[in-house]
Amino acid sequence: MAEARCPASCGEFIQGWIGGSEKLVSCPIDWFSTVEVRDGAKLPTERLRMRQILERVVAYFGYPAALANNLSIALESTVPVGKGMASSTADIAATAVATARHLDEILDEATLAALCVQIEPTDSTLFRRLTLFDHLHAQTIASCEPAPALELLLLESNATLLTEDYHRQKREAALMSHADELDRAWHLLQRSCLQQNTRLLGMAATLSAVASQELLAKPMFTQLLGLIEEFDLYGLTVAHSGSVVGLMLDSSKHDCQKILWQIKHSAMSACYPRQYLVKAVKGGVR
Repeated sequence: MAEARCPASCGEFIQGWIGGSEKLVSCPIDWFSTVEVRDGAKLPTERLRMRQILERVVAYFGYPAALANNLSIALESTVPVGKGMASSTADIAATAVATARHLDEILDEATLAALCVQIEPTDSTLFRRLTLFDHLHAQTIASCEPAPALELLLLESNATLLTEDYHRQKREAALMSHADELDRAWHLLQRSCLQQNTRLLGMAATLSAVASQELLAKPMFTQLLGLIEEFDLYGLTVAHSGSVVGLMLDSSKHDCQKILWQIKHSAMSACYPRQYLVKAVKGGVR
């Protein structure tokens, strides 16, 4: 038996047209999918893509395909599905690493990313370092220094969107039209990590969130930006292919209860009926 867990995300710090293709830097948070792989029969509750990645890992290490039929997958996760929180990436990345561990093998991050992308577009939460990642072709472009310490007030919408549905849209022209903003956001993100400057990180994320409105608009976006200004928060993350939003803050400096009160006593509460205070964490499968 072997276990692994991978963090979810509060959307992305940035996502858009950077360096000739669409790329992203995920915002990993302290919510996790935990997967256990052991000898045994397939469980009826298994998720299809977790079984698919298990089979690919077995094949990658040269084991007979029949071996996969004798492995069981168990998942423990409270990460909402279809909200842009990298739930599927967390599930399949944790499954891949747990499978490798069960086989007494080691998966490096580049191989893990390549295997996951064969299943679906993949978030960069599977990397230990903040990574600018081509989530469609598994190209790792650059890694950053660790991000400055950060909390987020995660706002969950009732809306769901499958990642593959988002990627079926014709998006290239709109993405390319915001290339300059995303290039600036990427440079700001790198500076924020080098200087451990949360303000710069917030500027980068907000630039990307504003550009994303043309592709997948978030409701009450002007009001959300108003909260950033009113409470002097760092910025805003969004799920560029989902529905969650994150207000970037420090609960020791910002009045979370007052922010929550304002959300719950406004039209924003209908759009984002659930709110959670979460911490940004390092990525990577544990």
